[in-house]
Amino acid sequence: MELIVYSALWCPDCREAKRFLDKYNIAYKEIDVATTPGAAEELIRQVGKRAIPQFVIDGEWVQPYRPGKGFLYEEMKTRLGIQIPSVISEHPNPLNPLRSSVLGCVPPSRSLPSVP
Repeated sequence: MELIVYSALWCPDCREAKRFLDKYNIAYKEIDVATTPGAAEELIRQVGKRAIPQFVIDGEWVQPYRPGKGFLYEEMKTRLGIQIPSVISEHPNPLNPLRSSVLGCVPPSRSLPSVP
């Protein structure tokens, strides 16, 4: 997957988008629209406005946030193929994820109280 991020240093939404990508170790090329000649014009040509951040995912332009809503975490996880294991699958005891079957739930010297 090739990912290009159009952003600017002064843009807080851009910083959040890059934090998200860094958190999930997603490699990207950054193009700063404030310092890269022609970048702002390309942004306007592709999306019709100077709205950043913008992702270009394998050639498809995607706006990873919505004004008033912020960064679209779940939508971007799906679009970028980020797999988050469920809480239950991360635990060795799927019946009770708070208790690990590896560590044991009850010390051998004690018994569980009876349930009426």
